[in-house]
Amino acid sequence: MNIANVDFAIAQRHRLTDLFSDRSDGQEPSKDYYVDPKETDPYPVEWGDLNRLFGLVRLRRVTSVLEFGCGYSTAVLAHALSRNERDFGVEAQQALRRTNPFELHVVDDMPEYVDIAKARLTSDLRARCHFDISEVRMTTFNGRICSEYLKLPNICPDFIFLDGPGQYSATGDVNGISTRHPDRTPMACDILKIEHFLLPGTMLLIDGRTSNARFLKTNLQREWRYEHDAENEVHYFEMIEEPLGKWNRRQIEFCLGPDWRAKPLKPDYSKLVS
Repeated sequence: MNIANVDFAIAQRHRLTDLFSDRSDGQEPSKDYYVDPKETDPYPVEWGDLNRLFGLVRLRRVTSVLEFGCGYSTAVLAHALSRNERDFGVEAQQALRRTNPFELHVVDDMPEYVDIAKARLTSDLRARCHFDISEVRMTTFNGRICSEYLKLPNICPDFIFLDGPGQYSATGDVNGISTRHPDRTPMACDILKIEHFLLPGTMLLIDGRTSNARFLKTNLQREWRYEHDAENEVHYFEMIEEPLGKWNRRQIEFCLGPDWRAKPLKPDYSKLVS
């Protein structure tokens, strides 16, 4: 069985294939897909990427997700959070101090894509999703040219998925430089601006965007471990500082276990239940 068939079988087992009626499978986009500002078709489903998101949220017992850029991933993240609430929601409410339990907060600059993502959600998944539509502009961080969303949700996530904004989204320029050029890459600094608010145990997953991942890795100031899965073009970051206090320690032990720093960052699907 080839990798694509394995990925699809895993997605079927966890009911991810039931989430979409508008999906397009197996259509490889053109080489200019990401850099063509006229390209408006949603990216085809990549079951391996969606399985990874579902697996991480489930295996890490994630309670709150921040997603930059919506898509098929939005429904999968909401589905994973609904399963987490089903399996340990009452226990988490009693043991943890979480103000936005089992919520997904999405930031995107394109209302038309937000509408598509919302339309894919069942009513129960829609109830746990919160969308912020925000302009993106060019800016600087520590003198480095990058982009930023003008509005972020005021939450404290334990899982962040970075897959936006697109390189043509940012308005303005800095010294004549912007990401709006086909030979440039997205370069978002939003994670850096909120890093000091994040809790030990937080995971950041970046899909592709290697230049942006390297920019973040260079400029993050707290203690993180990092792994680049070059084959799948995925970047894992996990904050591994000592817990901030008893509530953060309790959350880490509840969600990740006492040996969390020794665990692999990639999800082990053999341990994943639906």
